[in-house]
Amino acid sequence: MTTSVDTKVQDAGTADTVKLVVAILLVIGGVAGYYVLDNQPAWLRWLAVAAGLILAGVVIAFSRYGTALKQFWADSRIELRKIVWPTRQETGMTTLVVMVFLLVAGVFFWGLDLALAWATRALTGQGG
Repeated sequence: MTTSVDTKVQDAGTADTVKLVVAILLVIGGVAGYYVLDNQPAWLRWLAVAAGLILAGVVIAFSRYGTALKQFWADSRIELRKIVWPTRQETGMTTLVVMVFLLVAGVFFWGLDLALAWATRALTGQGG
């Protein structure tokens, strides 16, 4: 699945590299706009950042990187449909087993702590 996507991205030409650089510059420009507009209202400053991110996303979407990302999302959705989710009863039973194990482990370690504290007091004569 990832081999075809990786191959497409590795074969990206000069035009795709230029698109990537332009997208990075748009993001940097949006962030720079935030600081250049420091006397303007906050919503206008954030609008500059959002515009930079949106324009960069549009540029990337029309490159091979964007195509590879869209293919990855499509493949992920296909794999997600293959998952067999547990039933409500299975989830409840698993939760119960975990809680019982936690209780048993807690009691075990509490007893171990008491035994070690007793042994320390017996051997050294110190401790509370």
